[in-house]
Amino acid sequence: MTQRLPNTVPTGYLCNDTVEPESNRGAHSAVIPKGEAKMGADALLEMVLDRNNLNQAFKRVKQNGGSAGIDGMTVDQMLPYLRTHGSNLLEELASGKYRPQPVKRVEIPKPDGGKRLLGVPTVIDRMVQQAIVQVLQPIFEPTFSESSFGFRPKRSAQQAIKRAKEYYEHGYSNVVDIDLARYFDTVNHDLLVRMLREHVKDERIINLIRKFLRSGVLTGGLVSPTEEGTPQGGNLSPLLSNIYLTSFDRLLESRNHRFVRYADDCNIYVKSRRAAARVMAGCVRFLEGKLKLKVNREKSRVGSPLRMKFLGFSLYKTGKKTGIRPHHKPLETFKKRVRMITSRRRGRSISQILLETKVFTTGWLGYYAIADMRERISELNEWIRRRIRQYIWKQWKKISAKFRNLKQLGIPEERAWMWANTRLGYWRTAGSPVLKRSLTNKYLVSIGYDDISVRYEVLHQNH
Repeated sequence: MTQRLPNTVPTGYLCNDTVEPESNRGAHSAVIPKGEAKMGADALLEMVLDRNNLNQAFKRVKQNGGSAGIDGMTVDQMLPYLRTHGSNLLEELASGKYRPQPVKRVEIPKPDGGKRLLGVPTVIDRMVQQAIVQVLQPIFEPTFSESSFGFRPKRSAQQAIKRAKEYYEHGYSNVVDIDLARYFDTVNHDLLVRMLREHVKDERIINLIRKFLRSGVLTGGLVSPTEEGTPQGGNLSPLLSNIYLTSFDRLLESRNHRFVRYADDCNIYVKSRRAAARVMAGCVRFLEGKLKLKVNREKSRVGSPLRMKFLGFSLYKTGKKTGIRPHHKPLETFKKRVRMITSRRRGRSISQILLETKVFTTGWLGYYAIADMRERISELNEWIRRRIRQYIWKQWKKISAKFRNLKQLGIPEERAWMWANTRLGYWRTAGSPVLKRSLTNKYLVSIGYDDISVRYEVLHQNH
């Protein structure tokens, strides 16, 4: 059995972003015993172990980054390890002797105060999982519902909320919001394998996926077995979750329901409260009875899309127009994050603060730019500028530094001296005319501030 310990990884190899050395290109990626090669749907393991497929999986895992698993190996240590131990890894996979390592349990705080449990596989296990996904995704993709948008090629949360908007505009003004309790941790393995076998005839792939499902979880130094669930955080989990819930999608389609599902977030749109109550009861029976999942009855509810949150968005209506807006909770989270980045107590350089702000706001706007929020973005933009001015003002510290910097930025000497000696607090001073005239919007951009109003306009137009 190959030992994947980071302190055994040799260094000094040329890294060309490919698993194989230059001299090995053109060779087979796995040693398949003579007479065992299969064709068609029965030969999926050979497709998984194909050189090009493995190289693509390696690149994807390295590109995604992420933390190390229980063995401590980082994505940067993958290539040196694979150049030395790659042949053993391939032989184990081909012979069925490969044993995934337990995932590392990580708790991620949720905006509502709860915790999301993630399972972080080792980087090698992530690469193998990704190689499996690349082969199985094209097989299962045609079987998925048109109303399923999560973790699928060329589909997104933005497309999902657009579909929800269309349903509302066509009179489906009541939504059934179903919340599955700990979905990724409660998937029934036997049911999932049965679903896999409907399209996967290569039992070697089935057995390999079973090993990942049952690899265990390391928590507090102890490994616990996993009898159910597909730990959220692995490369396989999103695909398996879609496979598992496809039968639920088919049920909804057979009843002509309008719905939008993104992974385990599912909203069903109906025209009346009475219909919503009936649909809710039927869905709970199917999910808990047939799929052996647990519906969180406290969080599952019926209401209006104008008030309820879906994928961080909600709808709004003004006159005859229906639009998309960010729900108030993501906006609160946005401000909380910016406050943390621009905290006066952090002691970072202003260039570092501006870079962190740009990285965060770029990602946030990339997701929410579909929403109509021009006025809100303008308000947030001015608020962030004030946070930046406050940070700079505190960095100047001494009266002499404040006086000198204000003069250099064009403030008359008498006025600069008066404000350098002000007893106003940092926040009030940051909103004063003197700092707006000295630390102008143009100046902030010149030192690295990314104007979110400008970025929003560009992104919003593209949607």
